Amino acid sequence: MRWKLLIITSLVAALMNAGGMRALVYWMIDTTERMPSPRPHAIFALLAAPVLFTTLACVFVYRHTARRRKLQAALTALFTLVSTLAALLAARLLLG
Repeated sequence: MRWKLLIITSLVAALMNAGGMRALVYWMIDTTERMPSPRPHAIFALLAAPVLFTTLACVFVYRHTARRRKLQAALTALFTLVSTLAALLAARLLLG
């Protein structure tokens, strides 16, 4: 297995997921009321961004490996989602 490829791709995708979600939440918050404004397209983007970046990471790993492609793509998805949750939790603890 190419562990370096899996880990680096997963971390980059997780940072893109967490950063994109954090930016969308910041954009959704109304500065006068400090409450999320009802923007359905932004809520859809908040859910679609992690799916998109995780899928792109899995396809990248799948195309750049020769053996055990499905297993490595599945591990990339798992590592990406776990890293995304960890990054979101860390951002919440650090930024408040």
